[in-house]
This record gives sequence, C-alpha cells and structure tokens, in this order.
Amino acid sequence: MHSRSGKDSPGIEVDARGDRAVVRPYGEMDIARAQAFRQALFEALAGEPRLSDVVVDLQHLSFCDSSGLNVLLDARTAVAATGQNLYLAAPREQFLRLLEFTGTKHLFTIEPAPPF
Repeated sequence: MHSRSGKDSPGIEVDARGDRAVVRPYGEMDIARAQAFRQALFEALAGEPRLSDVVVDLQHLSFCDSSGLNVLLDARTAVAATGQNLYLAAPREQFLRLLEFTGTKHLFTIEPAPPF
C-alpha cells in the first residue's frame, strides 16, 4: 500500500511491508489536515491482514498542533484494544516539545531513527 494525498500541498504516505505499516505525514499538521491524518492512520491500523506494528514516521513533519496529537492519542487507545503496536519515529524538536508540554511523551514508544 502506498499513497500520497494532495498534489499541490504536502500529504501523507502510507507504506506497508510485511506486518508493519509506516505512515509519513509531511509538512504541517493542524486542524485543517488532522482528519486526513486520522483517516490514513486508522486505515493502516484496520487493514487486512491486521498489521502488528504501525510506525508514524515524523521526520518530515515540520509542525504539529494539538489536533495532530489528538489523532495520535486516539490511535494509541485503539491499538491498546487490538494488541497492535504504535511507534513514533524520528520526531523533530517541535513535536518533542509538544509532547513534553502536554505531558504525553511517556505514553508513546519513540524511535530516534526513521524506519526503512
């Protein structure tokens, strides 16, 4: 599975390999883009066959506000019910500050390097 939305604006890529999917948002994640991010992430989580790992590769995300964080928190709740794993990878400094400021950093497994 591989897709990227938005011809004139940064989008979201989804890349599945084996039992792992990588969701890569690009550019800025705010309320205007959060629904598309939610849809891509939850489609990856609900795919058949069910994937054991979903990684959100944040290396190309230049900004994220609380609406993007809420999508990730909702996804975290969803994977807890299914036994899947949700990882965040390669977050930039702004995103790490958002996690620190909101007290949510401890809720996620964060990998420093991007996946494949």
